[in-house]
Amino acid sequence: MALEGLKAGIFGALSRLKGKRKLDEAEMKELSKSIRRALLEADFNVRQSKEITARLEERMVEEEPQPGVTLQTHAMNIIYTELVRLLGPPKEIRPHNQTILMVGLYGQGKTTTTAKLAEWWRRRHGIKVAVIEADVQRPGAYAQLQQLLADSPVEVYGEPENSNAEEIVRNGLAKVGNADVVIVDTARDRLDDELQAELERIHKVANATERFLVIDAQVGQAAGPVAAGFHELVGVSGVIVSKLDGTARGGGALSAVATTGAPIVFIGEGEKVSDLEKFESDRFISRLLGMGDIRGLIDIAPGALDQEEAMRLTERMMSGRFTLNDMYKQMEMMAKIGTIDKIVSHLPTSFFGGLGTMDRKQKEEMQGNLERYRVIMDSMTEDEKNEPQILKADRIRRIARGSGVKEKNVRELLAQWNRSRKMMKGIKGNRKLRRQMKGMMGDMDDMDMPM
Repeated sequence: MALEGLKAGIFGALSRLKGKRKLDEAEMKELSKSIRRALLEADFNVRQSKEITARLEERMVEEEPQPGVTLQTHAMNIIYTELVRLLGPPKEIRPHNQTILMVGLYGQGKTTTTAKLAEWWRRRHGIKVAVIEADVQRPGAYAQLQQLLADSPVEVYGEPENSNAEEIVRNGLAKVGNADVVIVDTARDRLDDELQAELERIHKVANATERFLVIDAQVGQAAGPVAAGFHELVGVSGVIVSKLDGTARGGGALSAVATTGAPIVFIGEGEKVSDLEKFESDRFISRLLGMGDIRGLIDIAPGALDQEEAMRLTERMMSGRFTLNDMYKQMEMMAKIGTIDKIVSHLPTSFFGGLGTMDRKQKEEMQGNLERYRVIMDSMTEDEKNEPQILKADRIRRIARGSGVKEKNVRELLAQWNRSRKMMKGIKGNRKLRRQMKGMMGDMDDMDMPM
């Protein structure tokens, strides 16, 4: 999850509210100072940080927590609404009949983001998508785009021997312009006179319905002037912030772009072509503050996921029954959705024993364990997976040899299964948590999509 430092800073600041019913003036100032420090370290600018903490102080004084809501939760809710307000509402995007012009400075990840966007549109809407590679300044741009989309039905058009970008776009539109969505990747513009003129000509030929600017999150607060410059040139209709997972300056890029009036439409976290998500500030901030984003988890689940099996497994978990077979199926589904880090970032922090509080190292260790556990279970019989209690020393020895691991690794798997089984029994006896999970399942039913 991006901006882990901001999350840790806010959680640390709010921890001092635990068990309190009111704050005196000195305590309020100290809380405000801690939140402002966390925002500044995430690269929000001084004005925005002061504005958010001033609103926090004002609302903490004027607004009483609702019955049953702790002061800590009340403060978290205020920070949530203020951050969502700062980043702005989501941009609505038509799923069909789109020509999208991709622009950006050198080294921002524009070609990779172009491939990600094409695959997102195809996967999300099940439509025909084509890409035109018009970057004639960088050798290998066309080959890179072809490689990125090698396993996708997205059509890639390019003329690697042609140095006339305007001509490539015109020819490309004649060839693949009948696709539902056509995305045009342009040169990594330095905004000098020659490339500005080329971009303006391409813009005129493409007659794009959307003009998306790609900005690397590491640019930080400098993203604002960059967005303004490109907006003046082509009328930027949306911004894609790339590489948001690899920098602590993401807050600066997100907030700087948002204040220019150019809405953030997508964010890129990860290197895979599937690692792109539509930006919605409420859901993004909800994940950031540990409140979860079940809809987002549903959105990243691939269409290949077995919906009925997912529902059946969830019901078994809620009933308290949990075998190694169930654990295996759970791991298969998690592997299809993504990494542990991605999945956990979409769950409320309090879920499943506080998985959301794990640091990056713990998540990486858990990811490695899950992959090893699946290999171990492949060496088990169906009876052993359905009745793990029968796994004694001689069976453990055989399974270890068959899966190429040590016996202690098999015992670790059994210990993990036993912990999970006990946790599932806890879910069965926890009415509040059962209601939460049933609510999530209801959301899935409404959207006809898997968890």
